[in-house]
Amino acid sequence: EVQLVESGGGSVQAGGSLRLSCETFGYAFTSYWMAWFRQAPEKSERVGVALFDGGHNRIHFRDSLEGRFTFSPDTVKTTGYFQMDNPEPEDTGVYYCAAVSRGGDGFRPTTYRYWGQGTQVIVSS
Repeated sequence: EVQLVESGGGSVQAGGSLRLSCETFGYAFTSYWMAWFRQAPEKSERVGVALFDGGHNRIHFRDSLEGRFTFSPDTVKTTGYFQMDNPEPEDTGVYYCAAVSRGGDGFRPTTYRYWGQGTQVIVSS
């Protein structure tokens, strides 16, 4: 059974740092895509922010998030770490990790079959 379990959310001040973790079970970590999505408060849409293409060992970021955020997959622990440095209030939301065995649009939530329960991040100014 595929499971993804997020942890590490919480409250942080703008300019601080926070690390989210997504521990995965039940699938070949280096063969799947794994992505982080953010759902902003009062928004229904989950927006893809970063993804790990396990098959090609590549990491992709959405827009200009790279530089502030780091995605570090640990293939031994089958865990993806999402480091948020210098977060801003607009980074507030529930962060979900997701996984899928086949490609498509890596930043589209409908691409993904498996989802974690989400972890809340609140960035205060």
